[in-house]
Amino acid sequence: MMNDISSYTTDRRTFLKVGASAIMTTVFAHPVLAALDPTNHEPHILSFYNIHTGETLKTCYRSRGKLIHRAVNRISHIMRDHRTGEIKPVDPKLLDLLHRIVMEEKPRSPLSIISGYRSPSTNEALRKVTAGVAPKSLHMEGRAIDIRIPGCQTAALRKIALNLRCGGVGYYPDSDFIHLDTGPIKAW
Repeated sequence: MMNDISSYTTDRRTFLKVGASAIMTTVFAHPVLAALDPTNHEPHILSFYNIHTGETLKTCYRSRGKLIHRAVNRISHIMRDHRTGEIKPVDPKLLDLLHRIVMEEKPRSPLSIISGYRSPSTNEALRKVTAGVAPKSLHMEGRAIDIRIPGCQTAALRKIALNLRCGGVGYYPDSDFIHLDTGPIKAW
């Protein structure tokens, strides 16, 4: 009889520990899981700093699951081709990807834009002087961005982006930035 009671106590304790762990995981994971769903009701806020123009922007681009078009237009403006001034609407999926990274990393600084939209002429000019610029770059479609976040390790940002499995992730440690896009899942 003694063995039955001690066996029951151990099993009961294990059960309670596992149950408590499951509850705590659910409670504390909620904000991150909510950020993964663009239709959730949490405000999606992003902060940017364009290293070429010196412009900054902090805006809520999605609220109650709906895009705020005025905010997306403002983001498209700060992500414009700084060489030509041309603007292309940014892909909302790219913004959602950035938001997921921000929710995971919780940076104190805005996302530094190295390159957002690129006009075809800018992309071609860069191809002539820089290795690795794709002839049909998703930058030309508003579906790609090159970023760094001051105070955050670029390698850590790359790891977060790879784990999200939401598109292309390029890693440029010598230039201290990562490339993100909403194309097929791939890494380089």
